[in-house]
Amino acid sequence: MLSRKGIIPEEYVLTRLAEDPTEPRWLLFAMVWWLIAFAHGDLAPGEGAAVPCVTSIHSFSSAFLFSIEVQVTIGFGGRMVTEECPLAILILIVQNIVGLMINAIMLGCIFMKTAQAHRRAETLIFSKHAVIALRHSRLCFMLRVGDLRKSMIISATIHMQVVRKTTSPEGEVVPLHQVDIPMENGVGGNNIFLVAPLIIYHVIDANSPLYDLAPCDLHHHQDLEIIVILEGVVETTGITTQARTSYLADEILWGQRFVPIVAEEDGRYSVDYSKFGNTIKVPTPLCTARQLDEDPSLLDVLTLARGPLRKRSMAVAKAKAKFSISPDSLS
Repeated sequence: MLSRKGIIPEEYVLTRLAEDPTEPRWLLFAMVWWLIAFAHGDLAPGEGAAVPCVTSIHSFSSAFLFSIEVQVTIGFGGRMVTEECPLAILILIVQNIVGLMINAIMLGCIFMKTAQAHRRAETLIFSKHAVIALRHSRLCFMLRVGDLRKSMIISATIHMQVVRKTTSPEGEVVPLHQVDIPMENGVGGNNIFLVAPLIIYHVIDANSPLYDLAPCDLHHHQDLEIIVILEGVVETTGITTQARTSYLADEILWGQRFVPIVAEEDGRYSVDYSKFGNTIKVPTPLCTARQLDEDPSLLDVLTLARGPLRKRSMAVAKAKAKFSISPDSLS
């Protein structure tokens, strides 16, 4: 099965953002300027020589200083390029272009490093388990997603895929067959407004790859994995971030429902993240969605099973009220 943290191991991902190419670049162009001065004879001693390619270059140290002045546009008026050598003018243009490119790359690396989109993805949390229970008289696959930060994720979308081993009618074995399945939320569709933890659910109907999934299939030997991907734009930086998780067959709870965690206190809503992944048992038919569609009377059995319990509790309450002793009867 696929890894939750990514398909590529971290030891194979090389990052080289900490390297500083400034010093080797200055040394390289310093050597070029020194060679130009040497070839033109500017390093020869004597006064009244020909016009130099670059004024005030007498050694490698002065060539290195001129390379720094060209790169960072800092000069004190002592060194400058003359019209004597066209090659020197060409090298000046090349060094400026290379310097602009390297500065742009370094700026982009620093921005990516400071933005830390992966750190933002760590604050997008999913429930440890997924559940299957009834919702609107239909079996639904449900999970809970939330955001721990106050800054919002813009244009957040959620996608879900079922990955399992299948065999085609021609006998071809597909070890990782991926099937997209639609997700539903409070507003419908894949777009979500993650202002508070949401329960995302998928209706298991005739078009669902989970249509023939039964409670007895939810064990670790079952070749099934459901991958959930949440993607959106970070509000503060505008960088796209992505968080993902997956649920194996033994991480799906049948006949469970997430407990409410959003409550209203003093006119304001509060979220209790300590109960984010808590579930409770609810009456759910122990059959596949196909069997439930073929035999809707299975829902009536659940209704009848809940009815006598409710009537019995009412009868017990009446019995307690019937034999209660009032203070007037003791007088």
